[in-house]
Amino acid sequence: MAALPDATRGRLLYGGDYNPEQWPESVWPEDIRLMREAGVNLATVGVFSWARLEPRPGAREFGWLDRVLDLLHEGGIDVCLATPTASPPPWMGARHPETLPRDEHGRTVWYGSRNHFCASSRVYRDYARRITEDLARRYGSHPALRLWHVNNEYGTHCWCDGSAAHFREWLQERYDTLGALNEAWGTAFWSQRYDSWEEIIPPRRAQYLNNPAQQLDFHRFTSDALLGCFTAERDVLAAHSPDIPVTTNFMPLFSGQDGWAWASEEDVVSVDVYPDPRAGWEDAAGAPHGALVQDLTRSQARGPWLLMEQAAGPVNWRGVNHPKPDGLMRLWSLQAVARGADGICFFQWRQSRQGSEKFHSAMLPHAGEHSRLFRQVRALGSELTRLTDVVGDQVPAGIALLHDWESWWADGQDGRPSAGLDYPATLTAWYQALWEQNLTCDFAHPEATLDGYRLVVIPHLYLLTDAALDNLTAYVRAGGTLICGFFTGVADADDRIREGGVDSRLRLLLGLTTVHEWWPLDEDASVRLDNGARGTVWSEDLETDTATTLAVYAEGELAGRPALTRHTFGTGVALYVSTLLERPALRTLLADAAAAAGVLPVLPGAPAGVEAVRRGPLLFLLNHNREPVTVPLPQPGTDVLTGTRHEEEVTLDRYGVAALRS
Repeated sequence: MAALPDATRGRLLYGGDYNPEQWPESVWPEDIRLMREAGVNLATVGVFSWARLEPRPGAREFGWLDRVLDLLHEGGIDVCLATPTASPPPWMGARHPETLPRDEHGRTVWYGSRNHFCASSRVYRDYARRITEDLARRYGSHPALRLWHVNNEYGTHCWCDGSAAHFREWLQERYDTLGALNEAWGTAFWSQRYDSWEEIIPPRRAQYLNNPAQQLDFHRFTSDALLGCFTAERDVLAAHSPDIPVTTNFMPLFSGQDGWAWASEEDVVSVDVYPDPRAGWEDAAGAPHGALVQDLTRSQARGPWLLMEQAAGPVNWRGVNHPKPDGLMRLWSLQAVARGADGICFFQWRQSRQGSEKFHSAMLPHAGEHSRLFRQVRALGSELTRLTDVVGDQVPAGIALLHDWESWWADGQDGRPSAGLDYPATLTAWYQALWEQNLTCDFAHPEATLDGYRLVVIPHLYLLTDAALDNLTAYVRAGGTLICGFFTGVADADDRIREGGVDSRLRLLLGLTTVHEWWPLDEDASVRLDNGARGTVWSEDLETDTATTLAVYAEGELAGRPALTRHTFGTGVALYVSTLLERPALRTLLADAAAAAGVLPVLPGAPAGVEAVRRGPLLFLLNHNREPVTVPLPQPGTDVLTGTRHEEEVTLDRYGVAALRS
């Protein structure tokens, strides 16, 4: 993974999407002046400019972009230049309707918004390659260029005939023979056997449930088809400017792409961080959600990463869109730095006056340079210059939390024991239990090397490959500690239920004879355990073999049956949790397991709502409370943000941050 472009300069990147094509050219010099005042050193340009660059097929209008890049360079502002391929011009859809995606019902997804392209369309790909080639040829050696940004938030799905043909090609490469495909898909069920490749279509709207293995492969295919679009553009850019790193921005905890596969193809991993659209800024889940996305992105990058987008103030997609309270934009930006970001950027620089996102905030809002928001933007830009010591540094973690997109895809289909079992909600619950105790974790693929971690946590992975199961077995046998959540290791890579319901290797590792039945709980129901904890969402009828029972169900149909178990395996330990424990009990379980494995919180005994993260030489303390809080310190430190020395404690304002050097 390449370093971010300014790592060698020892500065954090700061800026956002800049869309000068939306404004008269007379406004551009003012933009440069205000960017300099705000400390902006990176502007992302051209993300949605295809119709301006190519107003009709084959035409090129680069003069305006020449002037923009020259102005930015003269102002000392570097450029992250985007290929505009996320939003084809209307002429493409009008002249080439086969480039437009179709949904699973066969309905055309028309132009007039964005992301209206079929990733399998050769016409779309050809036009995308041509505009990318011309951009690379013209700007690959421009002195302002520091980073290439391909497309934007890849997430388009398509079920059209072109995608069907591409899907069949993908399947032939994966399976080679129809016999292998029929075996993998279990087509003996419901008379679904295929006798010709041409019979195969994407999992479109059907009379009843689609074939689950077919749906799983279509998720894999869609991720790969989009990735093929990215790598085609990346390769063009790299050929013309091999020293300029290339990125594309992930959406936060998004199911549409296999993030592990995609990250391995990027020079720089970047992400957009927005909280759950169902919640307000004040919702307590905002901070751990941001931390989860940041830790996941850092793990995908295997080091520093780039926050490509966040909101400076309100967004535009909630029922009620509140501004961010004073301090919150700064807090969440510095949280990203603490968790490994080497760049903090926003959507966007100047707030749009027209279009669907005219009420989405920007660094420079409608109210202008004398606004409350712009004062905060300037202040943040100044503070980031004081954090140069962490540029390029790692965030140490002794815990690995396992996450896999393929398991998520398989797990999220209909026809499962419970529609209430939600993969991202379960993952978030376990992550938040660690976050609330300042136990820093990395994310890891279940087949990844785990040797460097003292504790490995699996909230829930319905699908585990043979390689993953062997990997977990070897990790615990060699002395590792594993905590495994419910309904894990149930299916193989073809979404075929393992013999016995749970793979025999996992049962041996956990010291279980069998899982007799899965016993999901009704919505809003819970079950009491004999240790006082309560479980939600799920329960299981377990039979132990060599495992020790730590707690049993104390009520209901499973009263007296094991709920939590512990097993010594080789020189390691494996715990099994057959229900989703409510937050206090889950926190206690994870804290005890971490301590036993030799992993301690970054700041033991930190007040509730205070996040503590170490990055490089600095201890970051972030107060997510709406009131001030005093934090005892394990040793004296100087806050590099203020220059203040703190001996025994530090008082943080509401949404306050300290970055302490010992």
